Amino acid sequence: MNAPHERAGRVVILGIYVTDLTFRAERMPLIGETIAGSAFAMGPGGKGSNQAVAAARAGAKVVFCTRIGNDAFGAIARATWAAEGITARASVIDGVSTGAAHIFVDDTTGMNAIIVASGAAGTLNAADVDAIEADIAAAQVFVTQLEQPLAAARRGLEVARKHGVVTVFNPAPALPLDDGIFPLCDYITPNETEAAALTGVPIANADDARRAADVLLAKGVGTVVVTLGEGGALLHSATQSVLVPAYHCGRVVETAGAGDGFTGGFAAALARGDDAIAAMRFGCALAGISVTRAGTAPSMPTLDEVKRVLSQSDQTSQAL
Repeated sequence: MNAPHERAGRVVILGIYVTDLTFRAERMPLIGETIAGSAFAMGPGGKGSNQAVAAARAGAKVVFCTRIGNDAFGAIARATWAAEGITARASVIDGVSTGAAHIFVDDTTGMNAIIVASGAAGTLNAADVDAIEADIAAAQVFVTQLEQPLAAARRGLEVARKHGVVTVFNPAPALPLDDGIFPLCDYITPNETEAAALTGVPIANADDARRAADVLLAKGVGTVVVTLGEGGALLHSATQSVLVPAYHCGRVVETAGAGDGFTGGFAAALARGDDAIAAMRFGCALAGISVTRAGTAPSMPTLDEVKRVLSQSDQTSQAL
């Protein structure tokens, strides 16, 4: 088991599981073209499941709600959650396949392009959320995204708000949203592309991210956290605006899953009582480690590994 022996804080995550099919090559092929790849790997993925693995390895008690098919990919999902100590609330849907994702990884930069087919998880609905209301009510933090239907995500945020549970909304992939969803978000965690899509504000730097964040605050979000890749992450609220730098932990191998690692780590840190800035630093350190490894869920580090990076950073800061 990759999870730590002692866990602190409860996190409930609603989202999808897919099996990642990752191809590495020097470049993307053109339409109608076939090129040779350098490597292939298959493993667990999906934003919600990746975030659940990240949060569990970061020390949280995690409940993950999704739907899977009655197939080989579904078996991989169940084995993954069992190995990580994640409590799975996963309905098995006959006649619908478990989701899958095609991931292209650039051999030179580690950057990626992804196609996701949600499969069974694409049928998640509000009833799935209602079925885990007791789990949500007992949690410190609730997390959801937009790979599953919006109605399910919104219901999850509503139930969490009803029970006074901190809500973290990762609006990925970016979709047109009704303004009524934003006041349900204590924290919203878009990357720069998603923040631009939600607000209409092009983002090239931290000041642009602040302008986009102001739009989201005006819509009712409590605190905006914009992840900026190598630029770190910006926390922006009505009372503070703080840019947390990225942690460079080695050569970048693959960036897929880094945003999920950040959100899962951020949620785990909030759940155990860290303040928002400390939780952001934790999430940034976790993501900084994950990009030095291949895969999405498999790349997530342990709590001890993240603590080590944070400790080394603190020692470096004190020495300056």
